[in-house]
Parts: sequence; C-alpha cells; structure tokens
Amino acid sequence: MQFDTKIAIVLCEELLTWQKLNVTAFLMSGIVGQDPGLIGEPYRDADGNSYRALAIQPVIVLSAGDILIRRIYERAMGRDAWLSIYTRQMFATGHDAANRTAVSEVAAADLDLVGLALREDRKIVDKITKGAKMHP
Repeated sequence: MQFDTKIAIVLCEELLTWQKLNVTAFLMSGIVGQDPGLIGEPYRDADGNSYRALAIQPVIVLSAGDILIRRIYERAMGRDAWLSIYTRQMFATGHDAANRTAVSEVAAADLDLVGLALREDRKIVDKITKGAKMHP
C-alpha cells in the first residue's frame, strides 16, 4: 500500500543505542499524539489474545550528524512542517513538564537537537530529509 504521507525520524548518529531507542519512542509518540487516525485496530492472535493497535503506516528511521540535523530542522521550519523534537537537554529530565521547560528556555537557533520527526507529504519529507541516511 502506498501512502500519500511519510513518517520520518532523524536521529543524531553519535547517540548511544539506548538513547536512539528512547528518542525514537518519544518522537513517534509526538507524531501519533497529533494524529490519532494513524493508529489502526487492535491486534488479536489465533488464541483470542488482544494486543494494542500500532501505527497504520511504515516509519523510516534515518541517521545524520549534528550539522545535517540542524539543516533538516531549518528546511522543515521553512516549509512550516510540524515537528516532534528531542534535545540533548531532555536526557537530564524525568518527565514531560521538565522536557517542555528544557525546550522553552532555549532559542530555536540554539536548540541542541539530537532527533526530530515529521509526517508530511511524501515528496516534502524526502526534500526535507535529503542527505540523511537510513539508520544502520
């Protein structure tokens, strides 16, 4: 199935594995939280056990260095794409309110981005994320 939109997560390549996984989970929650229609129906196995529903479309996970992540951020902002972001400062917080405070205290130009996610038209996402590589 071909979707009109694309979900892309871009991670800073220097992060530790646990950080990449943590950032991916947080960023995806931001994407799904803004569009509940992205969630399908609950799963059920042949024995009748029920499981939580998942996103209805694939997610591409990309990797980039600090400079490219900043460039991707600027491209997205220039196209009015609505982003989920994760900054380095958020690793030191313990909850959502503290995360929002950490972001609110830094000007956009100074955000130390380690990850971002977006869901937009496929072609727009491709243009915004140009240069990022598939995460290994």
